[in-house]
Amino acid sequence: MKHLFLACSLAIAATAWAQPKVQVQVQEPWARATVATQSATGAFMKLTAPEAVRLVEVRSPAAGIVEVHEMKMEGDVMRMRAMPALPLAAGQTVELKPGGYHVMLMDLKAPVKAGDAVPLTLVFEGANGQRFTQEVKAMARAMGAPAGGMSMPPAGHSGHGDHKP
Repeated sequence: MKHLFLACSLAIAATAWAQPKVQVQVQEPWARATVATQSATGAFMKLTAPEAVRLVEVRSPAAGIVEVHEMKMEGDVMRMRAMPALPLAAGQTVELKPGGYHVMLMDLKAPVKAGDAVPLTLVFEGANGQRFTQEVKAMARAMGAPAGGMSMPPAGHSGHGDHKP
């Protein structure tokens, strides 16, 4: 019995020690509300990590497919592509925003209405390869609603590929 207690105690201590101590600061998470026929939307936020990590996955029960995307101009064409990972440098804020890095929620299970809390699970990976998750609720905002004092560009993101501005 004494050996079993010791083994259980060591297992619990090892599990606690193995859990990453990193907590990424997530500020202003929000998602764009959709119209009835829209099957995709974006989620946005500011991420600041105390040490270098990578955002390697995002999950949500609200969508069948969730990916981190990047939008950028190449010549006169706006291109959007899925990213396998988004690096976060230690102490530097990375903003996920319309027209830049963002989370794409595709194959939505239901329309996202203004005021809805869209649950997201952010999966990060540390320099040691260990992964950890953080739960976030992104509040849905109506299209055209101010986002930090700035108006949002039109939704667009109905699929993948190239977009002309």
